[in-house]
Amino acid sequence: MLNRPFVRSAALRRAALAAPLLAALLLAGCASTEGIAPTAQLTRPQQLGLQPVQTAFPKADWWADFHNPELDRLIATALTDNPSLQVAQARLEQARAQVQGADSALKPKLGAAVSSTRQQFSNNYIYGPYGSNWYYDNSALLQGSWELDFFGKNRQTLQAAIGEAHAAAAQEQAARVLLAANVASAYVNLARLIAIQNVLQQTLQQREHMLKLVQDRVRAGLETTVQEKQALAEVPQIRLQLDQTAVLITQARNLLAALTGQGPQATATLAPQLDALPAMNLPDTLPASLIGRRADIVAARWQVEAALHGVKAARAAFYPDVNLTAFAGFSALGFSQWLTGGSQTLGVGPALTLPIFEGGALRAQLRGKSAQADAAIAQYNGTLVDAVHEVADAIAARQSIGQQIVQQQQALDAAQDALRLVDQRYKAGLSNYLTVLTVQSSVLKLQQAGVDLKAQALADDVALIRALGGGYNAPKVPAQVPGKSS
Repeated sequence: MLNRPFVRSAALRRAALAAPLLAALLLAGCASTEGIAPTAQLTRPQQLGLQPVQTAFPKADWWADFHNPELDRLIATALTDNPSLQVAQARLEQARAQVQGADSALKPKLGAAVSSTRQQFSNNYIYGPYGSNWYYDNSALLQGSWELDFFGKNRQTLQAAIGEAHAAAAQEQAARVLLAANVASAYVNLARLIAIQNVLQQTLQQREHMLKLVQDRVRAGLETTVQEKQALAEVPQIRLQLDQTAVLITQARNLLAALTGQGPQATATLAPQLDALPAMNLPDTLPASLIGRRADIVAARWQVEAALHGVKAARAAFYPDVNLTAFAGFSALGFSQWLTGGSQTLGVGPALTLPIFEGGALRAQLRGKSAQADAAIAQYNGTLVDAVHEVADAIAARQSIGQQIVQQQQALDAAQDALRLVDQRYKAGLSNYLTVLTVQSSVLKLQQAGVDLKAQALADDVALIRALGGGYNAPKVPAQVPGKSS
């Protein structure tokens, strides 16, 4: 049976162990978080006119609707070999590694330590025969610790890291969407330049034929040398435009090579035909579901989520850290008895730390995290506004381009009819060369405008596809909406 003095002694020991924890909890109230919280609010889709309607978004491989194997190959190569995309993928792996690091803080740690130190012991530290003599102080220990995370600091840090990883995944998808759109746009531009080159080559043939005709008429005394010199001047002008266009074609091919992560020789023979690229059937509304279809919006939303968890982690830092520590092993002076049963040692107990006076560092950290959350919310709002602006612009451009193409074709048909009539009159001696040249120049400009409009229509399709998310569909988007306090 235990005697009363022993019971009182055990109770006192338990009270002595509990006293630091109670004192720490009381002191925690001294470091206040009052008045520090994010104040920004997320913009709701309805505020920007996004409609809760069902719409057909682009599919993930939207470029397949061009039915162009060459474009398919270029985009597939870009999505594999483009260095910028590889940077985004590396950042995603880095974010995932940070999640693993944050998760490890919630788990127990176990390590081993072996040491052997030769030292002289003080007479006032170790009495008896060991004092003032040299010995080896040896130890071999297994050491364990576990931070109990009573106040959730490590859990909130983990959630912040998970949010950043989700954001990095969405950013990687945004990079893929942008890259595919850039390749398609560059391909359309190359097709446009080649079509303009074809128009210029046809025009050059017409001007050379007209020059020969003028020279024949000059020799026959039907024209003056003034008309001949005008005709001579037109040929090098067209050749100059052809040379300039050839340079632009080479640069467009080089751009495609760079986007696909290849050398210039890989795209040196590309010659896409503009008429072989069909228009696409795309929506003409601003759907509310856009926020889950734009990878940049999703990434910004996850960054908000990560920042809010960062605020919670900073707030939890005001409270004590409680660790459970333990060790077991062997400890001895000298080697002869080091690993014997009599040298066994072990211990276990709590460790509690609390910053009592830290010069305002914790409040500064919390204020910084709150400002970071406000910045993330503002960034999200800006991304959403920009996305709506891009979609609205792309829809407006597509709605206008069709009518422009019709009007341009009508003007071209009329100009070509006029050119045929003027050409006939010139050959019959009823019109002069200046009239023919004027109508020819008008036809050339309208033909080039037609090429530009067709290319612009395709470019508008690509722009709208990218604005609508390029086939991205977020697997998960945070639903929490922060208010004035957190």
